[in-house]
Amino acid sequence: MKPSNEMKISFLSRSSNESFARATVAAFVAQLDPTIDELADIKTAVSEAVTNCIVHAYQDGLGMIYITAKLFDNGKIVIQIRDKGCGIEDIPQAMEPLFTTAGEERAGLGFAVMQSFMDKLKVKSQKGKGTTVTMEKTIIRRPVQNG
Repeated sequence: MKPSNEMKISFLSRSSNESFARATVAAFVAQLDPTIDELADIKTAVSEAVTNCIVHAYQDGLGMIYITAKLFDNGKIVIQIRDKGCGIEDIPQAMEPLFTTAGEERAGLGFAVMQSFMDKLKVKSQKGKGTTVTMEKTIIRRPVQNG
């Protein structure tokens, strides 16, 4: 199925850009008229994915983060967040709740949060080449209330 609308952005892996990414995706998704809860779920999932890129992918410096968002007529949203950082050696282990490679200050819940707020989550990674996180969510269409 072909998307009805699509956008792409890229930005440096600075923590100050995390809120920019979250707000940009939320503004784009808003055209599907999501509920406040649906929008909050998407914003949180995007925030977690971008934070993973900032904290884990580019540990020793800055790199680019790429986001593509696609909207479909059936209310489905597909968001892809990609980096060209260090990659993930063991994806199943990385997706375990509480697992982190970033020390005690990180909770290790990023992937668990993404999974709980989105309908589908797929992670592809190659050591030394980067990681792509693809998330899907369907916005439930509500009938218009009269009167």
